[in-house]
Amino acid sequence: MKEDQEIRVRMENVAVVLCRPKFSGNVGSVARCAKNMGIGKLVVVGGEPLDLEEVLQRSTHAARDLVDAMECHENLEEAVAGFTWLVGTTGRRGSARGPAVSPREMARRMTDLSRNNRIALLFGPEDKGLSNEELRLCQTIVNIPTSEDFRSINLSHAVMILCYELFVAAAAPPATFRPRLASSAELEGMYGHLRDVLTRIGFINKQNPEYWMLHVRRLFSRVQLHAREVKIVRGICRQIDWATGRPGPDPGRRSR
Repeated sequence: MKEDQEIRVRMENVAVVLCRPKFSGNVGSVARCAKNMGIGKLVVVGGEPLDLEEVLQRSTHAARDLVDAMECHENLEEAVAGFTWLVGTTGRRGSARGPAVSPREMARRMTDLSRNNRIALLFGPEDKGLSNEELRLCQTIVNIPTSEDFRSINLSHAVMILCYELFVAAAAPPATFRPRLASSAELEGMYGHLRDVLTRIGFINKQNPEYWMLHVRRLFSRVQLHAREVKIVRGICRQIDWATGRPGPDPGRRSR
């Protein structure tokens, strides 16, 4: 029983975020999968208007609490602002999407983080998946290996695979303590500050700053920045602002 309690505590810090889902029935099936694996929250961003009756029918009575507490947002950045680690899923490959890990490797990395940080598992719409812009918000990208003969995976199946791997990994003995990581909102504030400063001093091309910032994002995503470290990076940016004569706040002031 003690082991089960430890698992629930960890999994309660994990949320499933569905971006622009097309079918209410799929949202209900996802809620059922999430409940099976002890996921703490379900979030829906955009997409078609939900038929709550169909969602509840597919989720079953056992997952009603997840559906009742389901958050709905129109904007992804707003939806994930309070999370400290974003995991994006994709079935496609390419340099713009960055390196991807397997669900098992993702779970191994996330288990320790989930005890002190809020993690969001992001899934795109059934027909297209997450966009490149949405994947840029994520620190970890996951690709589910499949047969080359048929690579398409049902949305709820993809959710179950990732949640199952997390559930199994969470049963492992506790590892080293991890302090709170920077939230998505804190990271996006840092990236915006870096983009402005690096563009202004000519380090990145102002014609296409997001292309160069993609590499900066990948660099910091490997580090797992803590909230205090984000403040240090922004302090460096403020010092550059001051040193290059840009009007702004006193660089000696600490960010809050």
